[in-house]
Amino acid sequence: MDLNKKNKEKKITEDFVKNSIIKWLSSNGWGHFQYGQLHDHGVDIKAKHVKYSRYFFIETKGEGKIRQADEFAFIYSLGQIITRMKSGGTTRNYYAIGLPEVSAKIAVRRIPWQVAKKHIDNSTPKKF
Repeated sequence: MDLNKKNKEKKITEDFVKNSIIKWLSSNGWGHFQYGQLHDHGVDIKAKHVKYSRYFFIETKGEGKIRQADEFAFIYSLGQIITRMKSGGTTRNYYAIGLPEVSAKIAVRRIPWQVAKKHIDNSTPKKF
């Protein structure tokens, strides 16, 4: 692919990823959303299950301008979500990273398949 052509293509933004995940979560039993803006401190999306006392904490990233940025986004988001994990003796929390497909493919190659459950591609969750 011509690099100039790739750079002119519209990139998937972090806001698009975040909104797509919130849309999917809300149609699958999750609600009570808390989410920050691009440079806010803390997790990008926090959701509570509408029937159970379970929480979802999600770090999101958009597409980078160059290929290396997509790999960096995956590694950075993984580090962010890992540092936010608190056990406190509970199994009521779920943790995830939300990435565009290009970064999700990098994640699938780099992490064990037992950890990689789903990814969001144009608002549609897919199992690996």
